[in-house]
Amino acid sequence: MHRLLCSVLLLTCLAWPQQPSDERGPWNSPAPNADRDKEAGVSSSRDTQVDLSPPKDDTKKHPDSAGAVADAESDRSSDVQEFRPWDPHKAAKDVEVGDFYFKRQNYVAAADRYKEALFYKSDDAVAHYRLAQSLEKLDHPAEARTHYEAYLKILPHGPFSKDAQKALEKLKAAEEKNQSAVKPAQ
Repeated sequence: MHRLLCSVLLLTCLAWPQQPSDERGPWNSPAPNADRDKEAGVSSSRDTQVDLSPPKDDTKKHPDSAGAVADAESDRSSDVQEFRPWDPHKAAKDVEVGDFYFKRQNYVAAADRYKEALFYKSDDAVAHYRLAQSLEKLDHPAEARTHYEAYLKILPHGPFSKDAQKALEKLKAAEEKNQSAVKPAQ
């Protein structure tokens, strides 16, 4: 059985039509008219250009759209719009490293890593919460309050929402106490 299979395979390979080495197969043949386009300096993508102009009856169907477009264009201060990188995996790693520093009571390093996590994923609720905790330990109550509020805005019923509410109440009470202590001194 084995010899029969080998002999059939050998005969199939010998009977297979061989291509001369100078011929091109379908997998590496040039695109039709590629030489002509190269000589003319024309791109082959000219056939796939997308028409971005509005339809002919667009102003009739949407009479108020010109004002909305003008408002949107006037809001832009320049043609350049900056994007922030979005990398949730990097953000998660930064939160993990921030937790390492937080456990070692290195709150400055922890806050830096949580801020970096928010750079890569601005709506990361856990990073906001942990950054708020770090800032609270570093005695930056106003910034901590901002990040606790950001956490509650993202996850109002999240796993740390009760703790964030308590921390906000504590920060508000401390702020009121500091304001009342300052008033009599004046």
